[in-house]
Amino acid sequence: MSRVIHFDLTAKNPERAGEFYSSVFGWKIEKFEGSEDYWVVTTGDDTEPGINGGLMRRDEAEFTAAYSISVTSIDECMAKLKDSGGTVIGPKRTIPGVGYFAHCEDTEDNVFGIIEWDSDAN
Repeated sequence: MSRVIHFDLTAKNPERAGEFYSSVFGWKIEKFEGSEDYWVVTTGDDTEPGINGGLMRRDEAEFTAAYSISVTSIDECMAKLKDSGGTVIGPKRTIPGVGYFAHCEDTEDNVFGIIEWDSDAN
């Protein structure tokens, strides 16, 4: 079974949004190394229930918030998704040292991401 493991928020001004979420919820927001417009969002201690996420500049995506689901094979998942009426709305891309990622839509136009972990990804 695949689980929701991450969320992404988008913002016109990520720095301002980061300050907002840090101030309101106490989230820790740090620039992701190797990416100009992506920040890692830590929402709490790993011993508590919940997930962490990310923040990116909105001009890179049409959605305002999306969640990501961990999958064992991104290629197999993209094929199943298409066969079930969903859409891959962004190309599969490599996140060096993390794995492979793609944005998708379900049959109701909800945006989400799928990620295959692979620390050897380049």
